[in-house]
Amino acid sequence: MKRRNFLLQSGAMALGGLLSANQLSASKLFNPAAMRPVGLGLFTLFNIIDEDVTGNLKKVAALGYQEIESAFSKKGGYYGMKAQEFAKFTKDIGLAWQSHHVLGAPFKLPPGAKMPTGADGKPITIPPMRNLRDNYQELVDEAAAGGVKYLVCANTPIGTLDEVKASIDVLNKSAEAAKKAGLIFCYHNHDAEFKKVEGQVPYEMLLAQTDPNNLKMELDLAWAVKGGYDPVALFKKYPGRFPLWHVKDLTQDRQTIQPVGSGTIDFKTIFAQAKQAGMQHFFVEHDMPADPFASITTSMQNLKKLLS
Repeated sequence: MKRRNFLLQSGAMALGGLLSANQLSASKLFNPAAMRPVGLGLFTLFNIIDEDVTGNLKKVAALGYQEIESAFSKKGGYYGMKAQEFAKFTKDIGLAWQSHHVLGAPFKLPPGAKMPTGADGKPITIPPMRNLRDNYQELVDEAAAGGVKYLVCANTPIGTLDEVKASIDVLNKSAEAAKKAGLIFCYHNHDAEFKKVEGQVPYEMLLAQTDPNNLKMELDLAWAVKGGYDPVALFKKYPGRFPLWHVKDLTQDRQTIQPVGSGTIDFKTIFAQAKQAGMQHFFVEHDMPADPFASITTSMQNLKKLLS
């Protein structure tokens, strides 16, 4: 009996220890987002990254970010490099390059807008940027050569129904080319896509008039909320369509971007639906922050708490 009791007690203790040790793993099974590395959208660093690409990206890695999404560079190309060079460089410093942003059409400032200023106080200058409307095959081929997995249309004209329809044509052509090249093509939203244009919602048109097998979505959670949409409702209506997310926060009035966890967006509820959304990667982003590294440090600290 003593031996039997010993075995029973030992078994119970071992099971208890196993359960305790695996509590985090179990929680991750119920929250797939907790299993994903935290990524950073490099547009967050737009105003400073080109001053010291190597140093700035090493700082990003040191903060605990493991994945990145490249964007626009004042040096042109991939922060002054070719796609293959950028891929090797980021791998060597411990960052997994997952996604790249491109324009849907030639860049134009919105009416009344001015170019942001650089450290010298003067408006920045950027080299001509290729776009999907005019250069989709070149952009697809370059991204594929670099080995990145996702190619994302960062924005596209949607001011009129004609513009929306033309943009949908460009997206469909780009998505087909990307698929042939082994890339996953996505569309990134702002809040304008959720506002009616001539009685129709552009975002709904984009979802309905593109092939869900070819065109996926990079849902910017904060811009969707600012546009009056519930991300969870979108996941339920279009399950599996959102492999990429942008994660940023908003003030109560939904007018000012904040670091993740510093505003009012209910990330716990949203992240709990990661599986239904089809989320594979998420990237912290903060458009033109006053202090980019302070912002992404706060976001990382708060995400660790959110996903623990």
